[in-house]
Amino acid sequence: MANNPNVQEVSDTSFEGDILKSSVPVLVDFWAPWCGPCRTVGPIVDDLASKYAGKLKVAKVNVDESQQVAFQYQVTSIPTFILFKGGKVADRVLGALPRSEFVKFIDRNIS
Repeated sequence: MANNPNVQEVSDTSFEGDILKSSVPVLVDFWAPWCGPCRTVGPIVDDLASKYAGKLKVAKVNVDESQQVAFQYQVTSIPTFILFKGGKVADRVLGALPRSEFVKFIDRNIS
């Protein structure tokens, strides 16, 4: 798991307070420790969490531990990234993207 203070671990029980009630947009990374592509994009997600600190919150949901939230948002494959704004799904993207695509995804949703 990341040691980046800008990346928050979220569970079924904390999801509503941490994500849906957030005053800033939140990028949620649905992942699992055994998922190779999830581990591949982990450093990119950590880096972007630092780059966008203050403008965007970054959270990780381990789908093995928080199946309720994954089911609720129809996460059927990982990694899945969902961007929430004002408690609602603003956008989602599937798979391990290159850094430049993550930047485009975030920028089009928070600017």
